[in-house]
Amino acid sequence: MFEERRARRQANRAFDHGDGVTRYQMRQKVLAVGDDYWIDDDAGDHVYKVDGKALRLRRTFHIEDRSGHRVATVQGRALRIKDSMEIEDADGHRIAMVKKALINPLRDRWHIEQADGPDLSVHGNVLDHEYTIERDGTKVAEVSKKWFRLRDTYGLEIGPEADHATVLAAAIAIDAMSHPGD
Repeated sequence: MFEERRARRQANRAFDHGDGVTRYQMRQKVLAVGDDYWIDDDAGDHVYKVDGKALRLRRTFHIEDRSGHRVATVQGRALRIKDSMEIEDADGHRIAMVKKALINPLRDRWHIEQADGPDLSVHGNVLDHEYTIERDGTKVAEVSKKWFRLRDTYGLEIGPEADHATVLAAAIAIDAMSHPGD
């Protein structure tokens, strides 16, 4: 048990030093359906466009690269007991499902089930955009508002071993489900 905790701390510490880590800038409260916005890299360059589709029965967000090619779609699932959103690739195949736990009195619990890989878990304060995404106890991404001075902006750091489009789409899904009225 002690060795496992020490290995986890070392893996997370290596992540914190920025070894192959990419930082993105996201905007909070702009994820309303019908809104479009850009996800920028840490240099301020547009990397992905998020197109919130209006007038749909389900909340839908298309993520496109800067050339306009769709890389993922985030879509709410209708008639589910648990709040969940599906992430599809450009061809419409499910690559992940983001789910919120049905009941947890102490804090929100989130789970990302990947179709072709190990599941991811979310730990931290989702409402305040201060959380980590982990695979088997090792951090693959971190979301935080502390990196930016702009009020409605938060950052997302993704490690080199994670699929960036999937993690960005999961962050969009979590934000849309945790801030439904924004």
